[in-house]
Amino acid sequence: MLVKLTSRAWSLKILALLHAGVPGRQAPLLAATHASRTSFASSLEHLVKLGLLERNPGHGHPLRPEFRLTPHGADVAETASRIVSAVPDETEFTLLRRSWTVPILAITDRPQRFSALKSNLTKITDRALSMSLHQLEACDWLQRDIETSSRVPHPTYLAVNRGIEINRAIDLAA
Repeated sequence: MLVKLTSRAWSLKILALLHAGVPGRQAPLLAATHASRTSFASSLEHLVKLGLLERNPGHGHPLRPEFRLTPHGADVAETASRIVSAVPDETEFTLLRRSWTVPILAITDRPQRFSALKSNLTKITDRALSMSLHQLEACDWLQRDIETSSRVPHPTYLAVNRGIEINRAIDLAA
C-alpha cells in the first residue's frame, strides 16, 4: 500500500491535511500543499482511485468538488499525518515526496542488504533503488555500513535520524 500511496508526490500531504481538519475543497488543500495544479490534481485523482478519498455528495460544484476521507482513508490519513509531522522542514519534505523514500524507510528498521531491499520492494528497479539509497544516505536518513563478518564483504542499510522517526511513524500503524 505504501508503494501505491507514495507513487504520487502530494498524496501523503493531502491525507495529512485532511486528517488535520483542512476543508476538503480543492482550493484550501492546494494552497496548503504549495503544489502545482497538475501535480495536485494527479495526486487527488490517485487517492480517489485507491479508495482513500471520495466526493462528498451534495457538497461542492461539479467542477470544484469537495472530498472527504473514506473509513479506510481515515486510518491511512492518520499514518500519513505522523509521517508528514516527522519531517517539518520543507526542504527535507522534498525527499519525502519521492516515490520510494517511504517504502524504503519502512523496511530498514534493521540492517538490510541491497538484495533484501529489492526483493521486499518487488516493483523497484536496481537503478531506482540505488538512486534512492544514495539520496537517503546523503540526507543522513539512512546509514550504509560494510558488513565484513562474512567472507565477501557487503553493504547494509539502516534507517537513522529522521529516517528512523519515519519508520516508527509507519510502524505505529501496523
